[in-house]
Amino acid sequence: MPRNFKDKVREQFSRAAASYVRSPGLSQTTDLAEAARMLQPTADDILLDVACGGGHSALYFAPQVRSVVASDLAMQMLKKAQEFISEEGGIENVTFREADAEDLPFPAGAFTLLICRVASHHFPDVPRALAEFHRVLRRGGRMVIIDNMLADEPHIAEFQHRYESMRDPTHVRSYTRAEWEQMIEDAGFVLHEVSLQKKHHDFQEWAQRTGLHREGVQQLNKLFIEAGDEIQGYFQVETFAGEVEHFTDNKLLIHASRPPKKSPQTG
Repeated sequence: MPRNFKDKVREQFSRAAASYVRSPGLSQTTDLAEAARMLQPTADDILLDVACGGGHSALYFAPQVRSVVASDLAMQMLKKAQEFISEEGGIENVTFREADAEDLPFPAGAFTLLICRVASHHFPDVPRALAEFHRVLRRGGRMVIIDNMLADEPHIAEFQHRYESMRDPTHVRSYTRAEWEQMIEDAGFVLHEVSLQKKHHDFQEWAQRTGLHREGVQQLNKLFIEAGDEIQGYFQVETFAGEVEHFTDNKLLIHASRPPKKSPQTG
């Protein structure tokens, strides 16, 4: 990974910040409702929203917890998220902090809850990020990671990687369910549940959200149109007059926790 990769990430998401805030796809809360079911937030919880993007997760959970820290690598994205949450009104327990997911500027055990929504595929070193999540969570603290699920079939996985990279040059890679489960275990978490949600995308909104220029959108459209029947079926590609209108991908929701402190043995 180039040394300046994270500078590219900051630039990319700073340029696209307003689009992420306004995105109808990201404003949908079906996945966040499922995450809340898993996390069971309470008024005593302190939640860290890693790579918060437009602030949709922070806004969703803020009324359910004591406080939220919304963190992101891109300062411009944080500013837009802060504006978005302020405009909603009535939310006063969210603070904003510039932070690298792989080097979080928070003390150990600072949070009881953590969420990271559709961002991990941009991390150069996911195991390192997971180690940081483990460090900043209190013993017994719970987390939910939501991200794209990589297909088990190599040719479909290659198609996924290709379209994600064409759409956004800061995409690193997605992972299969089995890979996620192994990384979670290796990081020292207790894995509680993994669920799958299908995400229906408006193709134009999805493609343009990252700031992709017209020619890039056309190339992406061509990739989907020329894909074989198996791939089009897998992604439920819907077309009209040679244009992709919608497609569907899979999101994983991973619920895990940091193990609680062991009770002293009694003899």
